[in-house]
Amino acid sequence: MATRPSDARAAPSSQFLTDSFQRGLAHWNRERLEPGFPSEDWQRQFERDIRMQRLEGAFLEELRAEVADEAAAAPTDVEGFIAWFEGLKEVGPGQGDPLFPWLAEAADRDQLRWFFEQEAAGEAGFDDLVAMTQVKLPVRPKLELARNYWDEMGHGTAKGMHGPMLDALVETLRVDPVIENTVWESLALANAMTAMATQRRYAWHSVGALGVIELTAPGRAALVAEGLQRVGLTPKEARYFTLHAVLDVKHSADWNREAIRPAVEEDPRRATAMAEGALIRLKCGERCFEAYRAQLWN
Repeated sequence: MATRPSDARAAPSSQFLTDSFQRGLAHWNRERLEPGFPSEDWQRQFERDIRMQRLEGAFLEELRAEVADEAAAAPTDVEGFIAWFEGLKEVGPGQGDPLFPWLAEAADRDQLRWFFEQEAAGEAGFDDLVAMTQVKLPVRPKLELARNYWDEMGHGTAKGMHGPMLDALVETLRVDPVIENTVWESLALANAMTAMATQRRYAWHSVGALGVIELTAPGRAALVAEGLQRVGLTPKEARYFTLHAVLDVKHSADWNREAIRPAVEEDPRRATAMAEGALIRLKCGERCFEAYRAQLWN
């Protein structure tokens, strides 16, 4: 893979928006979420987990501080918040980025392979994020996340699961989505999403972040699918993106109606938390798009 200055867009004062920190956090996330067995050195692992959770929390608090003013300006009444949230599709950070029309119309196969390799390596697993987020949520949001999860799981059939569709595309394009070959911006996006889903104090942030993915992903997915088919992939091979270009439109409408609306009706404070989560997700995505363009257009 071609190289670039990994921390070119990192804030000078940040210890978290750096290559080394994000790679370390990504490795820790993969290790701690992997099913395992009891071990004799569990106390040492426990101490390491405490240290990493403190760092993870500080990382997420830095991301919160970055969006706090904008999130605080979001309405906290139901109708106002829903309108503000849906407006992120047009005016949110990273929306309308020129990267995606370029992928659809001009990128060659190797450039599309590199882009997909970054996306696959930084994929936190939407199904797992939804499953972790729904723990102890109120009934209506919990049911909506359950329906969303069931779609992600192919309604109980392996061939319909979204994760294996991603894996199949990895094989088709013959990419190697590993942490070591991934720009830190992509790792930071996955690390932020994982932090919000696994730490219960950020549960409503995760609801907002997952909801804004459903809201904003369809247009980008359609353009990536167009690019993949332009360089020779069949519609079946590009199915992961063509499916999300259509299905996520319905997911977004359902999420806003059944998860976000009743949550804000019950407690308006959740609106601010969901606004922060959505903006964190979009800002991290914006950094990814800038990093991808710096690599692909260099």
